[in-house]
Formats: sequence, structure tokens, C-alpha cells
Amino acid sequence: MRILIAPDKFKGSLTAAEAAAAIAEGALRVYPDAVTTQFPIADGGEGTLEAAVAAGYEERLNAVVGPVLAPVGAAWAFRKDDSTAVIETAQASGLAHIEPTRENALRAHSYGCGQLIAAALDAGATEIVLGLGGSAMTDGGSGALRALGLKPLDSAGNVVPLGGGSLADVVSLDVSGLDPRLAAVTFRIAVDVRNPLYGPEGAAHVFGPQKGADEDAVEQLDAGLRNWASILREATGRDVNVPGTGAAGGFPASFLAFTNARLEGGFALVAGLTGLEDQLANADLVITGEGSMDSQSLTGKAPIALADAARERGIPVIVVAGRILVTIEELAGHGIEAAAQLLDVAPTTEDAVGQAAKYLTLATRQVLEGA
Repeated sequence: MRILIAPDKFKGSLTAAEAAAAIAEGALRVYPDAVTTQFPIADGGEGTLEAAVAAGYEERLNAVVGPVLAPVGAAWAFRKDDSTAVIETAQASGLAHIEPTRENALRAHSYGCGQLIAAALDAGATEIVLGLGGSAMTDGGSGALRALGLKPLDSAGNVVPLGGGSLADVVSLDVSGLDPRLAAVTFRIAVDVRNPLYGPEGAAHVFGPQKGADEDAVEQLDAGLRNWASILREATGRDVNVPGTGAAGGFPASFLAFTNARLEGGFALVAGLTGLEDQLANADLVITGEGSMDSQSLTGKAPIALADAARERGIPVIVVAGRILVTIEELAGHGIEAAAQLLDVAPTTEDAVGQAAKYLTLATRQVLEGA
């Protein structure tokens, strides 16, 4: 038997690679002669970099400016064969780097992401994949472009401070220093939301509060993004208030305006990069999972998208998750034949989180024995 073990991360407990190792241990206890392939997956958010590295991309590390100017070490990945780089916004500009306060929500920026893009350009990248998710900023991607030479100016001709809180003050752009290499690069931006850049369903209103923004800060950030969209339209003629540009604090907007960029569904993009189709072609059984399988999972998150792809090929799928908040009937509709959750085998929720690998192995063994 050939088993493809392809989980997403168990957020707060295990990376996708760690989860795959724990599942493999459980599977081999039931099928000791099976050939197992551990293949971490992601849907374009956090975990995309890990999936790329597991698929053979070379991991690199750069010191960059964090979301509130303190330096951070940020990883990215590169594949020389096709000059493709993979960058996660969370690495340089993630919410994990700062406290989610009102002040930080207004001043957080994506400058470090731009530094990673510059590093990729220096390495010779001709295609850059941007994975969004877990970001701290609501700056419309302006910080990243500033790291690449763009200068947003106020009415006095001064460069405005970094951060989404200053975008409302921008009246013009100095593009004379913008890195010319951007014109020769294709940006593929992974998005899994349909939110526009601004407005009631935009980046500030929907995602700002989780970054620390209070009601007044949300309005300030939204006004800034609205102004930024207007400035970008004047400079490039492109409308950036489109579905998906609200992801990662509006990060895609600046790249849709100034570069050859396109928005793509996260799972399909990562699957294509990592060669998931080839892995499925050689599988007799797929085991997948994530920390919490809920109603959002059913809208196309990585494990369900993988299950759908396996179902199309007639490959049975088993799910092992931290917790499962959907019905077995709903899972069956995606070709999932059996499922188990850590909460069923761990004595407490704390144990399920703190010793996730142990209980993931146990849950995998039990669900396979009963399948």
C-alpha cells in the first residue's frame, strides 16, 4: 500500500511537517509494510514556505526590518531550476512579531517583505510566489514597494512615515527609484479570501481588529487604503479595489498596480508548485488533517481541497484533526471515508494541544484500525 500523508499545520501545536511525521508513525503501526510519503500541504497562507521547502526548494534566511522596525530573521525559499522564489508575508511582517495594539495596528508595515523580494531578485528570481496570511500590517503593500524604491509623498513633498496610519496623507508618488527589475518578474499571489481593499468588507474593517485596531483606528486605516487606491489609480490607471486585495492588510494592491501580478487560489497554486499531482498519481490512500476542521475548512481549505482532488481520482481519504466541528456526512461529501480528532483520544484539551504529536499518532492508528 502506498499512503500519501499530506496534512496542513496544526496551528499552535505542530507544523505540517511535524504533523506528517506523527501521522506516518501511526499509519506504519497499522500497515508496517506500507510505503508512506510525507508531503506537507498549505493553502497559500502560513505554511506555504514549509511546503515549498519540503518539496525541494532551498530555504534561505535574511535579516529584515520587522513590522514595527525592529529587525527580524525571515526565511524564504528559492528553486534555481526555474528561478522561482517563495515568500510568506508573515515571515517578515507577521502578527507574531508584535503585540496587537492600536498603535501597532496603525504603524505596522510590510517593508521587510519588500526586502525579501529584493533578495529574491538578487538571486535571479523571475517568478515570485507570495503567500499571504498572519500579517500585522494594513498598509496596502506600500511598505514593500518602499523597500523597492517607491516614495509616497505628502502635500509638502516629504516621504510619509511607514504604516497604514499614514496612507491618508499621501498625495503623490515618486516612482523614479522603483527597482526596474520588477518589470521582468511575474508575481503569483496566493489568496483565500474575496475581501476588497477597502469598505465594510475590506482589509481594515474585517481584519483590523484582530491586529489591535479599535473602531477609530479601523476607520483611519480604511480611509488610508481608500486614498492609497486612488493614488495607485492615478499613477498606473489600474483599479486595485477588487476581490482578494483585502488579504494581508491589502498587500496585493500595490503589486497589482505596479507589477505583473495575478491573484490565484492558494491551494491550487501551492499544489502546482510542490508537485502534488504527481504524489496523488502514486497513492492508494490519502491521510490529511489540520488543527481545526470546521465550516471554513469546507470552503476550500487545503485538506478539503486535497480530499476533493483525491476523490476525483478514486483515492480514499482519511482525516485526522485536532478537532472536528463538521459532520461525517459533510466530510463524506468530499470523499472522506473516516475521520478522527485528537480530542477523542487525549484526556484533556490541554493535552491535545501540548502533546499533539503523541495523540495524533494514536488517533491515526485508531482510525485506520476501524476503517
